[in-house]
Amino acid sequence: MLEVLQDPMTAPPPLPAALPTRYKKPNYHLLHALPLPLSVTPLPPLIPHNPLSLIHIIIAYLFPPVSSHPSPLHKGFFHSSTRSVHITDQETIKAFWNHGFFGKGNLSRSEPTWVIRRRRALGVIGRDEALTAEEVTERRRGERKGFKKERARLEKEKRDRQLAEEGKLTLEGNEDQEGTASGSSSSTARAVHFAPLESPSSRRRSLERPVADVDDIEHLQLTLEEAFFLSFGLGALELMDADTNKKIRLKDTLQLFRAHTYFPPRNPQSSFEPDDPFMLSYVVYHHFRSLGWVVKPGVKFAVDYLLYNRGPVFSHAEFGVLILPAYSHPHWADDKSRKEGRELRPWHWLHSINRVSSQVKKTVILVFVEVPPPLDDDEEMGVADLLARYSVREVALRRWLVSRNRD
Repeated sequence: MLEVLQDPMTAPPPLPAALPTRYKKPNYHLLHALPLPLSVTPLPPLIPHNPLSLIHIIIAYLFPPVSSHPSPLHKGFFHSSTRSVHITDQETIKAFWNHGFFGKGNLSRSEPTWVIRRRRALGVIGRDEALTAEEVTERRRGERKGFKKERARLEKEKRDRQLAEEGKLTLEGNEDQEGTASGSSSSTARAVHFAPLESPSSRRRSLERPVADVDDIEHLQLTLEEAFFLSFGLGALELMDADTNKKIRLKDTLQLFRAHTYFPPRNPQSSFEPDDPFMLSYVVYHHFRSLGWVVKPGVKFAVDYLLYNRGPVFSHAEFGVLILPAYSHPHWADDKSRKEGRELRPWHWLHSINRVSSQVKKTVILVFVEVPPPLDDDEEMGVADLLARYSVREVALRRWLVSRNRD
């Protein structure tokens, strides 16, 4: 190691720190252009002074050139052990994630990227090849942290030089002062390190990459609400039983999902109450999905759902949703146990959740779901009519701070 000593009084000012490297990320606006895994064909324009344009619109509406739904439908397998629906087909995984951000990878935090990260760890792909959104974010955070440390070091050196010029700081003196000054200011001594020589054979081996590829063992995991929305709301998913490999009918799917929201799961053939956890959560999920929001689970922030404007790759979630049942119907007037146990909540519970959400710059939305009275035993109703009996009310809750909300 060779040390080059410089006089702190005559040393040139340090060069500014280099700007962080910007990694090229995928074109998310093109990759996630469709909000749902459906193909939408716009209708031809209506020309008022041309009556034939109306006929063209009718023909395009009745006989679209391209089907909106995939053919064949995407398949998902329901697993009772995980109480979720698994998607193993790679094309289906890309369609559900790129067009609506449905589900999550079972080996990843959000987007299914395990195979890319594994290939990079084994050296199959380069360090800067096929970067995922999580990797780009992690690198940028590390670069910002290093940039802040370098900026603080340069500011400290600048202050030390200014104090030395004013005579308030002695950089030359006894050994103790010299040691203190050299420890406080890194400009007094700069070290130059020489890298060891590398042989051509070792350099050739470092450039070689393993030939064996990595099998993708990751699957997309859908929640029960996401799977039912794709099956009932969009008609783009065909549910299969993982044990019997048989198709599950829509009516049986509702009963099956309602049974598995309890622990331990109940018998799907038994009768259920109108305030079942699955019915309340799916009504809220369907409500916000129909309004164009991207709905994701929010257990990380102590809420039921997180609402994204376009998706996790574009921005952070703006709102956190709390689902609260409301028993305003006269049928529940005498049921005090249900009101006290499910409708009423302590104030410290709401204050804690509101404080957590405000720390991460999210607004809490209290969603009150009006619970309808139960149906008669001999009354049968379709899924659409059953969901139409519920209504939703939204209340935005904000934390009031004196310093921020003074005006």
